[in-house]
Amino acid sequence: MSGRAKLTVFAALATLLTSWSLSPLVESQAWLLQAALLLTVQSAVGAGARRVPLARSLTVAAQLLVSLLLLALFFAGKVESTGSGPLAYFVTDFGSLFAQGVHDVGEFAIPAPLTDGIQLLLVSGVLVIGLLVDLLAVTARTAAAAGLPLLALYSVAAGLSGGGDASWFSFLLAGCGYLMLLLSEGRDRLAQWGRVFGAAPGGRAPADSGLSGNVRATAPVRFGRRIGALALGMALVVPAALPALDDGLLGGPKEGEGSGGSGGTISAVNPLVSLQSNLNAQDNRVVLRYRTDSPQQGDQYLRILALDDFNGSKWEASGRALTDVPQQMPVPPGLGEQVRLGATEVTTNITASDGYTQRYLPMPYPATSVDIPGKWRFEPVGRTLVGDQLARDRFQTVQGAEYKVRSLLLKPTAQQLQKAPAPDPAVREEYTRVPDNLPQVVGDTARQVTQGAKDDYSRAVKLQDFFAVSGGFRYDTQTTSGTGPQAVARFLADKEGFCIHFAFSMAAMSRTLGIPARVAVGFTPGEKQPDGIVNVSMRDAHAWPELYFQGVGWTRFEPTPRSGLNVPDYSRPPAPTAQPSAPAPLPSQGAVQPAPAPSASAECPPALKRLGECGPTAPQQNAAAGAGPSVTAVLGWAALVLAVVVLPLLPLLWRNRLRARRLASGEVLASWRELGDAAWDVGVAPDEALSPRRAASRVVELGRLEPDAAAAVHRVAGAVERALYAPPDAEVSYAGLTDDVRQARAGLLASAGRLPRLRALLLPRSAARIAWAVSARRSALTSAVSARLTALRLRLPLRSRG
Repeated sequence: MSGRAKLTVFAALATLLTSWSLSPLVESQAWLLQAALLLTVQSAVGAGARRVPLARSLTVAAQLLVSLLLLALFFAGKVESTGSGPLAYFVTDFGSLFAQGVHDVGEFAIPAPLTDGIQLLLVSGVLVIGLLVDLLAVTARTAAAAGLPLLALYSVAAGLSGGGDASWFSFLLAGCGYLMLLLSEGRDRLAQWGRVFGAAPGGRAPADSGLSGNVRATAPVRFGRRIGALALGMALVVPAALPALDDGLLGGPKEGEGSGGSGGTISAVNPLVSLQSNLNAQDNRVVLRYRTDSPQQGDQYLRILALDDFNGSKWEASGRALTDVPQQMPVPPGLGEQVRLGATEVTTNITASDGYTQRYLPMPYPATSVDIPGKWRFEPVGRTLVGDQLARDRFQTVQGAEYKVRSLLLKPTAQQLQKAPAPDPAVREEYTRVPDNLPQVVGDTARQVTQGAKDDYSRAVKLQDFFAVSGGFRYDTQTTSGTGPQAVARFLADKEGFCIHFAFSMAAMSRTLGIPARVAVGFTPGEKQPDGIVNVSMRDAHAWPELYFQGVGWTRFEPTPRSGLNVPDYSRPPAPTAQPSAPAPLPSQGAVQPAPAPSASAECPPALKRLGECGPTAPQQNAAAGAGPSVTAVLGWAALVLAVVVLPLLPLLWRNRLRARRLASGEVLASWRELGDAAWDVGVAPDEALSPRRAASRVVELGRLEPDAAAAVHRVAGAVERALYAPPDAEVSYAGLTDDVRQARAGLLASAGRLPRLRALLLPRSAARIAWAVSARRSALTSAVSARLTALRLRLPLRSRG
């Protein structure tokens, strides 16, 4: 294997070893095999292009083209096509998959699931880094500079993954790959100068060296190995010692600070940052699975925490003291004896997925006891369990946990809520507080909607119906999320949003009416499977308002007009029972055609949607269902297939055309050039310094020609000598010149092996003349333009000076 071929192998190996540092970012490492395969093909294309040889720009272009075609082949059909033809796939569909990957990167926490979009980003990134490393280390012969893209790849991976137990191993692999690349380049450079360094054979010094005895000279490459090993060892050992410097400038909070005893607090964490992303997630992963004995599974909301502080810019959880998780949780605040006796205690066994890393424990409200392993803390006011700190920058999470929750299924009636006494003054003061900059339209709208209501329960039901039924609001998860006071006013004006907007607005409007309110965040009940297990996915993420009624406690309401949500029975208005006073008139006899069906875009009325009485939407008929592919699509795919077939054959077609043109001219020098190119194609490189007779002998010797083919080569060389040295009017050509060239070429191909013969036909080395011709024309054009500009400057009159 040549030195450049070894350098190509080590460049690809260094890229692949560095790309291992990306493995902690995703759950599966299946993409590494695909990246290794494509990187191998990309490097092989570069090695083949350099052997032709091609210009550097053409080499990079060939690698880039092949890589794009392979990516298109591997990721074809991963996204639903939005157009027809190859242009639509390469530009629209391929771009959509790339954009989906960018969206998934911003949506999922590390380790993220290996979606098609993320896999495309990872593989494409490795190929781009591999192309840069190959360009710098092999094509440009500057292996040291190739460390920059490798460093960029490792730095991005290490920064995103945040280190970890495997970070030292990733660094070791990346460092070893780079050192092997440098060592390979050093050996290649030394090999170009011959065996200059090293000991004499047998370990004996030469007689004229001035040394005696057994002497073994140490090669600089050994020093390079030792320096590299020492540097790599220091880089691994020194960072391992740095974490011991806990105090001073490098120090941080010691392990356990803020989490021990009852002095710890739950920080004001707002989980709504990812809620909208979960609702819009392309990959609707299951995050929780549970089995419950609740008779009303539709009311089994899994609550994470409550946001009770509306500070004028956003809703968030108040900072409150944490305690140890009690064996039996206290009675929920505000729950009276009458409602508690009518409640049913249910048991729910929940299993969290390995990809769900939330610190707050999802569980039904109100929970009475929780059985879960690990280190957890209890916040009594919000009745929330939060993961404790385990080590520096590491906390207990729900990831992969299996736990059991006992909770109360409360069944308050509308009469109990309607007759609820006034809340405790402390509760009213804390949970009816609104910011001073809350727009006046919020309170005015609340009073207008609840006009005529005589109690807090009736006002709450009217607010719920205003958002879910009668207010003309539309559910849209693409609406920009806003949590400040002005966002509530904008939402009331625009009348479109998702659960965050509905929950925030109803809670804020309830507070303006003197009703204690807060916002709960969690999951809707999920989807029950045939085996009785309920799956809760990312799109079940939800936010809803909780209003406080003395004797009942915090009570859930559902203002979001979204299909599949269960409105609590105590807040459901009585169903209309009025019958039409007269039968509907019969259609006229002229109305023979049925009325057109509602379009697919027509929405179900909010009242029926909320009650779940909307029938299935009639599927739209595809107007082009029976039509075949369009002419544009057929032409586009035909052009793509033609390009894929013709592009690899371009060198072959060019050589055949050039050969035919040279031989048809009958000129001796043109035939001699064709014979030289035929020998070059099989590996006999041209040497312009040799005479025609010496060049012919070289072709016969290196080409291993048979006697007949060798005689043909010498006859052509004799004609070339006559053309160069004979008098002007002498006859230099002969009748069998073309046949001799063809015979010599056939002999060269016959003596070559199968692979060299195939390469001589498909990828002829003499195709390098194309790059030379382009470079010569570019230089000539540059010189001509420069000469014209110089002449133009000389013609311009000189301006007066001074």
